[in-house]
Amino acid sequence: MGKEYTLEEALKLAIKAEKDSMDFYLKAASVSVIDRAKKVFHLLAGEEEEHLRSFFGQYKGKEFGEISSYILSPPDRSSANYAALEKAIDRETHEQKALEIALQEEKHLIEQYTQFAQDMVDPLVRGIFERVIRETQKHYDLIESEYAFVMGMVHESDQDIYVRE
Repeated sequence: MGKEYTLEEALKLAIKAEKDSMDFYLKAASVSVIDRAKKVFHLLAGEEEEHLRSFFGQYKGKEFGEISSYILSPPDRSSANYAALEKAIDRETHEQKALEIALQEEKHLIEQYTQFAQDMVDPLVRGIFERVIRETQKHYDLIESEYAFVMGMVHESDQDIYVRE
C-alpha cells in the first residue's frame, strides 16, 4: 500500500498536473504548423484549464494564489513534459514529437492516478483520482487518434464501417 492522501493533497496534485498539462498543450499548439494538430492541442489545453478550475474551486490551500493569476503564470520549465517538448521540437517533426510526448505523459498519469486511487481510503479523495483517470483516458484516445492522422496511418474515420455480407 502506498501513501494515503488527504483531500487537500489530492487536489494539490491534480491542480499541479492539470496546470503542467495545460502549459504543455499551449506550447505544443504554438509550435504546430498543421492546423488540425494546433486545434487538437488548443482543445486539450482548454479542457485542462476546465479541470484545473474545477479542482481549484474545491481546494482550500492558498499557495497557488488566485486562479486567474495561477493560470496565467509561466510554465514550470522543470516539468518533465515541458522540458521534453522544448528539447524535441524542430522544424520537421514538432507535431509528431509533441504527440509522442503527450501520449507517454497521459499514459504515465493514468498509471500514477490509478495507483493513487487504489490506495485511497476516503471515497471523496478516490473519486477525485478516478475522475482524473477517466478524463486522462479520453485525452489519450484523442491524442492517439491525432497521432495516427499525423503519421499517415489508417485513421478510424477512414475505416470501412459497412459490414459486407
